[in-house]
Amino acid sequence: MIALLLAILTVIVFASRYVFLEPRLPLKLGPRLQKLLGYSTPAVLAAIIGPLVFIRDETLITDISNPYLIGTAVAVALILITRNTLLTTVLSMLVFWLVH
Repeated sequence: MIALLLAILTVIVFASRYVFLEPRLPLKLGPRLQKLLGYSTPAVLAAIIGPLVFIRDETLITDISNPYLIGTAVAVALILITRNTLLTTVLSMLVFWLVH
């Protein structure tokens, strides 16, 4: 039963991606909807990273010496300044490693 459910969910996810990525299909999104969907990536990223940065052992951590918070702050600052993903990733990981 679980295998059938996983197969159905796989087909749904694949189909929803394929419809928007296949250039030969006649479906085109309007500019407003494309702009709206542009916010989905940062929203999902924030939803994934937020608990990793601010929660330890089911407790909210807001201490400024939190190495995850420091690494995240450095990553945000670097990406805003440099716009270089590789440099931001490497330097923020180095900062995290040094403060951890």
